[in-house]
Amino acid sequence: MTVPTRKTIVAFLGDIFERCGHEEYLGEPVTMAEHMLQGATIAEQQGLPEDIIVAALLHDIGHFTSEFGTFSMGDTEDRFHEDAGAEVLAAFFPTIVTDCVRHHVAAKRYLCATKPSYYDRLSEASIHSLNLQGGPMPADEIATFEQNPNLAKIIQVRYLDEAGKHPDMQTPDYWHFAPMVQRIVDQHLGA
Repeated sequence: MTVPTRKTIVAFLGDIFERCGHEEYLGEPVTMAEHMLQGATIAEQQGLPEDIIVAALLHDIGHFTSEFGTFSMGDTEDRFHEDAGAEVLAAFFPTIVTDCVRHHVAAKRYLCATKPSYYDRLSEASIHSLNLQGGPMPADEIATFEQNPNLAKIIQVRYLDEAGKHPDMQTPDYWHFAPMVQRIVDQHLGA
């Protein structure tokens, strides 16, 4: 895999969507690309800021870049896709985007602990991964997690993550969002 640069990161991510996006999304009724594109599309339709749209678009990119491979329903250990994704994006994107990517799993654990009705919304696959990821957060982790200055946006992306699982939703492709991705990179790195 070629190491991306500022000039190639948008195309690098687009290539991942094109090569790997057709893969099954963790036992859900959508592909990986459909899932991420749905979250970004919903965010765009809601008029959310570009950093949230881009974070929703890229929140699961680590499923493709993790050295531990893609999650499956047969897994008995976590694959830490959130860390893998944040690591790939860290050199190019602002903290708000990488925090949303790095902490979207923690946000699921947090919401399950602090809003019991959130757990009831989870799919079978999401419950399985939750159990591998440590289950609902205990009180000490909740207190620490709540100190993140980007908490509200991380939670927002988590809700977009759960919303992106509709088998019949039409979305634009990655390239629709590519100019937005480039703007976020350029703003962060100083165009």
